[in-house]
Amino acid sequence: MILSGPTGIGKTAISIDIAKKINGEIISSDSMQIYKYMDIGSAKVLPEEMDGVPHHLIDFLDPNMEFSVASYKQLAQDKVKEIISRDRYPMIVGGTGLYINSLIFNYEFTGTYKDCEYREYLQHLAEEKGKEFVHKMLEKIDIDSYNRLYPNDLKRVIRALEVYKTTGKTIGKLNENQNIYDIPYNVHYYVLNMDRENLYDRINKRVDNMIEKGLIEEVIKLKNMGYNSNMQSMKGIGYKEILFYLDNQISLEEAIEMIKKGSRNYAKRQLTWFRKDKRVNWINKDKFNSEEEIVEFIIKDINLNKNR
Repeated sequence: MILSGPTGIGKTAISIDIAKKINGEIISSDSMQIYKYMDIGSAKVLPEEMDGVPHHLIDFLDPNMEFSVASYKQLAQDKVKEIISRDRYPMIVGGTGLYINSLIFNYEFTGTYKDCEYREYLQHLAEEKGKEFVHKMLEKIDIDSYNRLYPNDLKRVIRALEVYKTTGKTIGKLNENQNIYDIPYNVHYYVLNMDRENLYDRINKRVDNMIEKGLIEEVIKLKNMGYNSNMQSMKGIGYKEILFYLDNQISLEEAIEMIKKGSRNYAKRQLTWFRKDKRVNWINKDKFNSEEEIVEFIIKDINLNKNR
């Protein structure tokens, strides 16, 4: 089972309630919650919030370490097997679409289509002319990747350009030629949604709550430990903006507004991503009287699909 949705919509509480009722264990599909010491800004589930439900693939990686989708796929697949071996139910919970897709589509994460020289050239080009320049190169050859990726996601931007140079095809076109649905799982895929204005209001309040809980102090601690804006982890929403503030590039008020805007934009991109998969069962929270009703609806639907 997969439970996903945009940032701030309330996946954590619902997933824990479901897990308790179906003997489940949760495998996180959140690209920020993998990092140690990054608790507040990633809205990481705390041990006291887990209510006895085992959680996997959170809080295990130092913030200076690189981590790829391929690495996630391998770790998550191992956890799925491990959970099933205990006669428990694996649940994938989180909002990182790439992580989810690595499990439910038969994508190959191999070293195929490599051109190290071209990759190095693009890296130097980004250093000389900026990440935006390299990102702009995608616009004419791979508009999907151009729209999906941001200039700061240089590693994936370069990968998309490299794949096109070596194959003459976009990553999307290459994936179309694979039997991507040939996977060893029965997928029960649920995505939470709600009225956009209500969602944005939740996101804004969530950011204010993060500041109150000590996000600034958390980033100061990370900075004092030697973690900086060049690291993949510190480019996450909430961390990069507070770093700007701590480096006197912007005011605190500007940083907070940037976090809110960045989070709202991220939520919009997430919803666009989920709409691409026809297997998604949409759960409109506004149509339920309580989260308990949502939990019961999902459990009933899983059981119904199991019997088909």
